[in-house]
Amino acid sequence: MKKIILFIATALFAGSTQAQYKPTDQGSSLNFTIKNFGIETGGKFSGIQGDIIFDPANLNAANFDVSIDAASVNTDNSLRDSHLRGESYFDVKNYPKVHFQSTKVSAGKNGAFIINGKLTIKKTTKVISFPFSAATSNDSYVFKGTFNINRKDFDIGGTSTISDNVDVSLNIIARKN
Repeated sequence: MKKIILFIATALFAGSTQAQYKPTDQGSSLNFTIKNFGIETGGKFSGIQGDIIFDPANLNAANFDVSIDAASVNTDNSLRDSHLRGESYFDVKNYPKVHFQSTKVSAGKNGAFIINGKLTIKKTTKVISFPFSAATSNDSYVFKGTFNINRKDFDIGGTSTISDNVDVSLNIIARKN
C-alpha cells in the first residue's frame, strides 16, 4: 500500500513540476507572406492566447495549445483587411480563432525541435509539422519557426489571384505562469 501511495505522489509531483507557459501578444509575431499577381505581399496576426507545456528534457510531456484572433489580420491596407475578414477568406464572424494543437514534439537537428499538430482554420483541420527553435530568456521561452500551408486546403480565398502557398513565420514569447 505504501508503494502505491508513493507511486501516486511521485506521479503527481512529476506532473506539477513541468513548466507551464502562456504566450504573450507583446513582443510576439505571427507573420505570413503570399504572392498576389506574382508580387510578394504579407501581413500579420495578433491576439495570441493559449497554454504551453515545454521542457526540452521531457518532450513527451510537451503540449502547445494556442490560438490567434482571426479578425486581427493586418496587411497595412484596411480595405484588404476587411476583405480578408469576410466569408470567402477567414469568415471571422463564424470562425473567430485560428487554432493549433500539438500532437507530438520531438528533437530535431542542431538543437532544434520538430512539432506535429493540428491546425484549424475555419471549419477545416489539417495535420502540419515544422521545425522550431526554443531559446530561454529569464522566465520565458522564445519559440521561432516557419511553415508553409496551402490556403485552398482551408477554403480560404476561393479562386482568387493569390498564390495557393502561404509562408508563415512565428516568433512567440511565452512567459512562465
